[in-house]
Amino acid sequence: MAFVKNLFDKNFIEYASYVIRDRAIPDLEDGLKPVQRRIMHTLFEVNDGLFQKVQFVVGRTMKYHPHGDASIYGALVNLANKEIFIEKQGNFGNKYTGDGASAGRYIECRVHPLAKEFLVTNKAITHYVPNYDGRDLEPEVYRSKLPVTLLIGAEGIAVGMSTKILPYNLKEVLDAEIKCLKGEKFKILPDVSTGGLIDVSNYNDGNGKIVTRAKFDTSDEKKIVITELPLDTNAKGLLESIDSAYKAGKIKISSVDNFTTDHCNIENRLPRGVYTKDVIDSLYAYTDCEKTIACSMLVIKDNMPVTMTATEIIKYYAQKLTAIIKDELEFEKAKLTDELHLRTLERIFVEERIYKEIENKRTAETVAKAVKDGFKPFKAELIREVNDDDVEHLLQIPIRRISLFDIQKNREQVKAITDRLKEINRRLKQLTLCAIEYLGEMAAKFQKIAPELLQRHTTVAKFDATDVREVARQDISLRYDDKGYLGINVSGGTEIKKVSPYDRILVMRRNGMYSAFDVPQKMFIDKGIVYCDFAEKDVVSKTLFTVIFRDPKTKYAFIKRCRIPSWILNRDYFIAPDGMEVLHVDTREKFTFTLKYEKKPRVKILEEKFNAKDFEEKGLKTQGVRLAAREVEGIVVEKNQLELGI
Repeated sequence: MAFVKNLFDKNFIEYASYVIRDRAIPDLEDGLKPVQRRIMHTLFEVNDGLFQKVQFVVGRTMKYHPHGDASIYGALVNLANKEIFIEKQGNFGNKYTGDGASAGRYIECRVHPLAKEFLVTNKAITHYVPNYDGRDLEPEVYRSKLPVTLLIGAEGIAVGMSTKILPYNLKEVLDAEIKCLKGEKFKILPDVSTGGLIDVSNYNDGNGKIVTRAKFDTSDEKKIVITELPLDTNAKGLLESIDSAYKAGKIKISSVDNFTTDHCNIENRLPRGVYTKDVIDSLYAYTDCEKTIACSMLVIKDNMPVTMTATEIIKYYAQKLTAIIKDELEFEKAKLTDELHLRTLERIFVEERIYKEIENKRTAETVAKAVKDGFKPFKAELIREVNDDDVEHLLQIPIRRISLFDIQKNREQVKAITDRLKEINRRLKQLTLCAIEYLGEMAAKFQKIAPELLQRHTTVAKFDATDVREVARQDISLRYDDKGYLGINVSGGTEIKKVSPYDRILVMRRNGMYSAFDVPQKMFIDKGIVYCDFAEKDVVSKTLFTVIFRDPKTKYAFIKRCRIPSWILNRDYFIAPDGMEVLHVDTREKFTFTLKYEKKPRVKILEEKFNAKDFEEKGLKTQGVRLAAREVEGIVVEKNQLELGI
């Protein structure tokens, strides 16, 4: 058994780690999940400037992502609709109507022209690893110059954890990066292309919750037009929620017309006698016109799941951008330095006729030695020593090129390389400024290619989530019959009050037991209840309860007058102390009652009258006040008419 347990534990941990790292949670470095990263790698591989069939790209991706074409196709369509990675041609679905994309054989895609500018594909900078069968290489993660995590958002459920990152506006993210690099304060808020309203009071910089609403046009008081959708909603889902609320009698509308195309336009016409002000709150309460979305910025950072904030991600990418620019400049510097070295070798090799020294040599070793010896007088002009690779390069220069060697052109090339090296050295000393310039250039390029991505669509506003209990109409009869049943489905009996399905009530029974619960359909309470009203503190606290009880051992009677300040739902309480026998419970402020004493020899007074108002109100947990030091046989209450709903 121990072996089996250890085996299960080991396999579960491996499975959980796999789902977290390789399926559900995006990597902070490039903001992509593995399937998205493999799609982009495939698109870079097949990129020839022309559109490719989506089905072809999906098939090519499977050699990196062996999980079936359906998951790859769905991820590709989703990534294409983010607008910054993939250019699309054909029907990729409609984010407003909720319509799906066409089959992969009918639609086409290619890499977005700017994707290669912020996803670094240079293998000297980006780390590549073997794919699952070891036949090809794929990027472990791309080094992204832009905070993709925030630009496209993410959603995923893994083992024991989940992530929900809302997308942000491209221009605002770039501006925040620039401000961060300049050391200025910044603040960014979510933004989605479908618009709508959001309240970010409890957003907590990405790890709280937001309330999102549809935007209404109520210029016509007999018609509500939904012009913008809430986050994570489309017209199809919104219409279904409106239809469900209408059938349940929650909202009053006469007709709904959906004219949504490339923007939301849903018309809700109202019946006679009903106006927009009467319906708006119900739409927010009972339909998807208002939603509360919980957010969690969980990402993979350094191979570990970490919860971060939007501000922390901006700061992380600001530092990373300068590091990437530094690596790119140093890579270019090394490459140009090698190029300058080769151009210098070629010039000396031709100008000084070093090639003449190898005419009489018969072996490769003597040829290489002759070339290296020929450069010794010019060592001061060389960037580094001549190695075997340099000799091989020089020996491969064709005779025709040597005879037509253009010294002037060579010097121009050397000058251009030298100037660029000086520029690189200057930029290496001003990496922060270079990063700011890069972000400004990217903003200008996006403005030229896709200006709609820079426009903010979602409006930030201040409002509270609509409480269904406040909107619900109290028009259902809560009834109580003589058999002891209470509920909205009880037939006959006495109507206690009008309630809504979302109300809660507090019931005091004749035996002194009380409890609070949701309005029941039909529930057995007991024969005889003293009190029934809404389970709200400001309602119940207005009621003064009087309980008269008897000690079963001594048969002495006690009185207790108190209020009920608090309770827990669906839990039974006794208003009298434990073990006491309740004789009477009342909710009247003033009433009289008579105690009947047990008959005893030589005792003539067998009853005594009391007035409840003569006793002070005390706390709920008090033990009560003894009425008399005599055994009580019974009680008679004046006008003992139980009042309900007081």
